[in-house]
Amino acid sequence: MAANVTAMKKVVQQLRLEASIKRIKVSRAATDLQQFCLQNAQQDPLLTGMSSSNNPFRPQKVCSFL
Repeated sequence: MAANVTAMKKVVQQLRLEASIKRIKVSRAATDLQQFCLQNAQQDPLLTGMSSSNNPFRPQKVCSFL
């Protein structure tokens, strides 16, 4: 019984914490996200590409002597 009361107190504490979190409307969050993406599009390598000299994932060149 005491374990059940302790578990319920933890649930109530968690619910109070979640209820106190400041929330914004989804439409506002979507607008803010869109503005952020547009402002940072020039620095995004997924949109602008990456030069081969700066790409750490490029295939390594093999040097061989004959």
